[in-house]
Amino acid sequence: MVASTEQRVRSAALSRDTNETKIQLAINLDGGEFPSDTDSQLMNGGEGHATQASKSQTIAINSGIGFLDHMLHALAKHAGWSLALNCKGDLHIDDHHTAEDVCIALGSVFKDALGTPTGLARFGSAYAPLDEALSRAVVDLSNRPFSVIDLGLKREKIGDLSCEMIPHCLQSFAQAARITIHVDCIRGDNDHHRAESAFKSLAVAIRAATTRVAGREGEIPSTKGTLST
Repeated sequence: MVASTEQRVRSAALSRDTNETKIQLAINLDGGEFPSDTDSQLMNGGEGHATQASKSQTIAINSGIGFLDHMLHALAKHAGWSLALNCKGDLHIDDHHTAEDVCIALGSVFKDALGTPTGLARFGSAYAPLDEALSRAVVDLSNRPFSVIDLGLKREKIGDLSCEMIPHCLQSFAQAARITIHVDCIRGDNDHHRAESAFKSLAVAIRAATTRVAGREGEIPSTKGTLST
């Protein structure tokens, strides 16, 4: 009998409704199409701040916070994802609930799409520059949520996103995705550049960690034999 070589489509869709935010999102970790149960509202993403379509990716992001959309656009683009996201949040209060919940939802849908991390590299690391800024990210698909984030941001806000929320967004993503991430901005004068280089480095590191390794199909990349507990 010849074993099937068909690979699982690593995609998922999610709706998350609370009294503070209403979020719909869909992801495909390898680019391409979204799952069939994707909320139809997401297909109207052309109204958002961050939209881009190519032969390999569809990105449509509208969180209601322009700079957060910009960062998630960079994350999706350089991680190789298709990502559609729409959020209606209580921005009349401030940006906290919206930014936090969007990144919790993104981590959750990433975890669902990834599934059991068999046959994957598991670890990934990357540097990404943006002009004078340089950031480093290291990722472990560990099922042990942990994050160390040091971006050295000095401004109160970038656009309508509080700078204190930028590391918190990364922390929220890691917690919900159940992965370990270390993200540091090593140098840079401009806070926009520092933040964007950080998201880009994380994207490239995630892409490396989630890469399927030929010849290791079905293998669990752990000495303890499981990454599920």
